[in-house]
Amino acid sequence: MFANLLRPTPRRTPLDYERGFVESVHIPGRAPGDRRTERLLAICWIVIGLKCALVAWAIPHYHVPFSPLWVILPTVFFAGTVTMVYLWRD
Repeated sequence: MFANLLRPTPRRTPLDYERGFVESVHIPGRAPGDRRTERLLAICWIVIGLKCALVAWAIPHYHVPFSPLWVILPTVFFAGTVTMVYLWRD
């Protein structure tokens, strides 16, 4: 938006100026889920399950000095958070 530099004093705004803006929008009902997104979430959960199984096997097998839960729990927590955000969207 460009300023009008030719007019030194600003014009007064009309009384209905504030009524011209949208105050709120309400959409009844919930939007249907996208099949591609739901399929992608399912594929990601399968990959996460495979990763957790691999980590649970690899850490004791290679004698890594920490618990596999340090890798598995944050992965499952953040994946669950993302899934819940998608499922509980408004």
